[in-house]
Amino acid sequence: MSHPTLPRTTPTRPEAPATPPPTGSAAALPSPSTLPAPDPLAIWPASTAALPDGDITVGGVPLTELADHFGTPAYVLDEDEVRRRCRAYLRAFPGADVYYAAKAFLCRAMAHWVAQEGLGLDVCSAGELELAVTTGFPPERIVLHGNAKSPADLQAALRLGVGRIVIDSTSEIARLAAAVPAGTRQKVLVRVVPGIAAGGHAKIRTGTDDQKFGLSLADGSAQHAIARVLGQPRLELVGLHCHLGSQITAAKPYLAAVRRLVGLLARVREQHGVTLPELDLGGGHGVAYRPGEPALDLTGLAAKVRAELARGCAAAGLPVPRLAVEPGRAIAGPAGVAVYRVLSVKRTGAHTFVAVDGGMSDNPRPALYGVRYAPRLVGRRPEAAPEPVTVVGRHCEAGDILASDVPLPGDIRPGDLLAVPVAGAYHLSMASGYNLVGRPPVVAVASGHARLLVRRESLADIQERDIGL
Repeated sequence: MSHPTLPRTTPTRPEAPATPPPTGSAAALPSPSTLPAPDPLAIWPASTAALPDGDITVGGVPLTELADHFGTPAYVLDEDEVRRRCRAYLRAFPGADVYYAAKAFLCRAMAHWVAQEGLGLDVCSAGELELAVTTGFPPERIVLHGNAKSPADLQAALRLGVGRIVIDSTSEIARLAAAVPAGTRQKVLVRVVPGIAAGGHAKIRTGTDDQKFGLSLADGSAQHAIARVLGQPRLELVGLHCHLGSQITAAKPYLAAVRRLVGLLARVREQHGVTLPELDLGGGHGVAYRPGEPALDLTGLAAKVRAELARGCAAAGLPVPRLAVEPGRAIAGPAGVAVYRVLSVKRTGAHTFVAVDGGMSDNPRPALYGVRYAPRLVGRRPEAAPEPVTVVGRHCEAGDILASDVPLPGDIRPGDLLAVPVAGAYHLSMASGYNLVGRPPVVAVASGHARLLVRRESLADIQERDIGL
């Protein structure tokens, strides 16, 4: 199926107002009132530009034209932004393995872009694995995760020849070893829980002992698992793995993890005479969802982690292991924009509710984690000042709220378009079939052209699966 090419536009992106250089000691720390307001487009893809008529272009394509052609709700993915972020990771971590975390968002095009840019892939199921490999992704550059891998997951990984499997529990060790074909060895990592609390919400903190992932360093479970893996001739233990959580915006937790894992590497050598050559620090790198919010400094993180790793290994007399990181949100999130159509505006007492044609079925994150976004009116210039409103979805849940207490023009009305930036990660990958509304399409934009990557889920698609009566 072919799709028409949408026209290229060449607007200029407005810059944030410049701040004059301070003069004298009193001007060294300007007061908040003198600081420039955050650039409202700073969290959008780098290709984003505002047009005089109120429209926004991403990848050189106006969002209004995308909405007219592909319908709403729709997800727009900036290919160049994805590629730019992949390259930034490779520059920040030279000589390391960078695995894109497919759980953030995966489709055939995404797998293709990531492979072309030289990244590996971190998958959590046979479904993600099969999609990637059948797209042409090299299986030796794939890592399989999961706290409860099914027999089908492990069989697919061994059949397709994934590069690494992360051991997450002691029960998995014998089960995996028994499935490895005779005469071969499967490379594995042991996922260690370092006892570090980090992440933007309690539900996405995975480095502590009170959650389901990994093997504890504190109670000796990790050490016991390592000994058991080393006793399996069909498993080749190549390193340690940890993942602290998600939406982490400071380097400090990663540095603490490095110190604890280097200590474990030293104990493994002392107790077993084995020097493990790899250390995977996982991902969880935080991004800004609203202008002015903090984001993890990638360059600073890389420099600090590498320095800490070098210091720790030198003190322990260990060779520096090959480092690996697993960014997902930090690559896909800021590259995506969700576009909705306003269906109704309801003023009830002191509250104004703006209802759109999507909701928690295509973005459950506000309901799950209380995530806050910065939606923007696109397609026309407002005639009224901003007012606080709550953007809600179309579903039969009081918790179906996409953005609470956000400023939108007071003349917002049905038929308007709202665009939500930083929508590329954990939206469609967590989408549901609630109310049978169908999942939105994914449209790629680049250099003034748009193409459909994932088509809209139709009622016919839903009915085709429902075969009983």
